[in-house]
Amino acid sequence: MSIPVMVIAGPTGVGKSAVAMELCRRFDGEIVGADSVQVYRGFDLGSAKPSPLERGQVRHHLIDVVDAHEEIDAARYAHLADVAIADIHKRGRLPIVVGGAGLWLRALLRGLLELPPVDAGLRAQLEAEWRRLGAEALHRRLLAVDPATATHIHPNDKLRVVRALEVFAQTGQALGVLRAEHALGSPRYRSLMWVLDLPAAHHAPCIEARTQTMWDAGWPEEVTELLARYSPSVRPLGAVGYRELAQHIVQGGDPATTRARIVKATLAYAKRQRTWFRSDPSVDAWMHPCEANTCARLSQMRRQLLT
Repeated sequence: MSIPVMVIAGPTGVGKSAVAMELCRRFDGEIVGADSVQVYRGFDLGSAKPSPLERGQVRHHLIDVVDAHEEIDAARYAHLADVAIADIHKRGRLPIVVGGAGLWLRALLRGLLELPPVDAGLRAQLEAEWRRLGAEALHRRLLAVDPATATHIHPNDKLRVVRALEVFAQTGQALGVLRAEHALGSPRYRSLMWVLDLPAAHHAPCIEARTQTMWDAGWPEEVTELLARYSPSVRPLGAVGYRELAQHIVQGGDPATTRARIVKATLAYAKRQRTWFRSDPSVDAWMHPCEANTCARLSQMRRQLLT
């Protein structure tokens, strides 16, 4: 496609949204979310969802589009994002895609890799092994045959671990290798993609402060309401932070200990996101979100995009 698209990606909690809001004000843009939790209605505080005030200042798309029991994957996300981007472009505004969901961004910018269909018998066998041997054992097996995929999948993410092992068994090739080869294909948009990131020494205190702010704003109450409405097994309640807090609410425990577990899990997730983006050929540059010239550099690169 010839539609120009700016993409602001990066690990969780590094300030992507603030930079994107400023860019929208400067360039008459609108934000297309690429966050795998913000798409769910009701999952507000723990996903750092834009506030009503922010959404009133800058138009946002792909926020609050599905309920927790509904399915959304990279293919559906890319379709919804395509519709939003076409609408934004038609109205003469600049689409700015913002988020940290690496697979969703790849699906949008490069398309999805065609994989063999699910083998019901093989899937049942792997799921039985998951129950018998445990999550860590299956994740270690994946790490041995497909380290590129295993490093950005949480060991408890049964769906993705099982699918990656399934693809390896079906094709004899690692899913990470297949994706890397596919990522070199023709792009779907004329895009420039920047990854914002912070040094680890700065990122950890930011995540600690953000977790405390979310907690104080009523995150435990939000999760209590979600648990009353949905099964604990719904996908977004397994997201980083929500998983730990849901366990705290169901089983009890010390709030400070739970917050520490959330911080640790969030930083581990951020590490997996960095690993993903370092291998993504769509990335044009990395930069610190708080540098004085960040927006100036992005402005210069935007001119390259539009010329």
